[in-house]
Amino acid sequence: MLGVYKLFSVDDHIIEPPGVWVDRVPQAYRERVPHVVEADGRQSWVWEGGREMTMGLNAVAGKPREQWGAEPARFEDMIPGCYDPVERRKDFLSNGIFASVAFPTLPGFAGRKFGTFEDKDLALLCVRAWNDFILDEWCPAAPEMYVPMTIAPVWDAELAAAEVVRCVEKGSRALCWMEDPANIGHPGYHSGYWDPLFATCQEADIPVCMHIGGALPVVSLDNVIPMVEIAAAFTSAARSATNMMVSPIPRKFPNIKLVWSEGGIGWITAALERADRQWDRHQYWTHIPDADVLPSQVARRNMWFCMIEEPVGLKYRHDFAVDRILCESDYPHSDTPYPNTQAAFKELFAGVPADEVELMTHRNAEELFKFPMTVPAGVGNA
Repeated sequence: MLGVYKLFSVDDHIIEPPGVWVDRVPQAYRERVPHVVEADGRQSWVWEGGREMTMGLNAVAGKPREQWGAEPARFEDMIPGCYDPVERRKDFLSNGIFASVAFPTLPGFAGRKFGTFEDKDLALLCVRAWNDFILDEWCPAAPEMYVPMTIAPVWDAELAAAEVVRCVEKGSRALCWMEDPANIGHPGYHSGYWDPLFATCQEADIPVCMHIGGALPVVSLDNVIPMVEIAAAFTSAARSATNMMVSPIPRKFPNIKLVWSEGGIGWITAALERADRQWDRHQYWTHIPDADVLPSQVARRNMWFCMIEEPVGLKYRHDFAVDRILCESDYPHSDTPYPNTQAAFKELFAGVPADEVELMTHRNAEELFKFPMTVPAGVGNA
């Protein structure tokens, strides 16, 4: 394994196995929480008030691109690493991935689905069950590899803060959260409503990780080619990160750590330049507090961004900050380079100095999550 890039992926995804919720709630709730049912040869998640298939492009790792689409529709149609943490560890080690931060699938990237439940007691039960699955089952399967990241109730700031405290006490190292809650009808980041949550995260010194699509309005795709939505998804990160740069959150909580996954890095320098210019022009009539702290300063102090295969963005890394760029593998989604991860990163980092490669492949993430990687003997960056 000599010459392998040592990768710390800050964006992977868990296809939840069937027992996540039913194995962790009292018998009386088992038909109300998400559970898997069989119908017409397909498997679907069903819960009180909803039904959904969360497979398809969410679980194409290891399959030829010519076979992608609405399949797989059953767990046995996927490679086991999609839902089995022991098998995933093998897949990662074979591709030089030695640490991983994983987002939920059925709950939505920020657990937003539970916020739509009419019965908020049931919703809270589901949030806690997912977190206990992560902390008690998923991460312990490979504690040297899996960074414990948990979700929180998206409908109540105080409940969210309390759940963060509960999970941190159990070993959580990060919070999976919404890019912009105002997009889905919750108070926004300029309201002060979420201060208890961000105060708790700052005090616990855990990163707040946001994934593109974690708080986007639901739109009809009837007249949109799905590829267009995927290709343009970086605009979600650009808008939400800019919103956070000019919000009171990182000014009230100057040590908060904010991470954007799968949003890319190619847009960052242009966004910072424009944000600073508009900040200067509009700060007076909009009565912006702490106007001396520029959006670009907030970004370089409080924000980290992830990339997969983005050579153009990498060209402008010094116009942002090399110590704020992270890598991701997006396993098992359609953006993942698996099983050719090493080849993809070799092409990406061609000509990049070794010390910068080390920062972006793993050292930045190790410091951010306080999670030193465990790397087999004899492995070194290519």
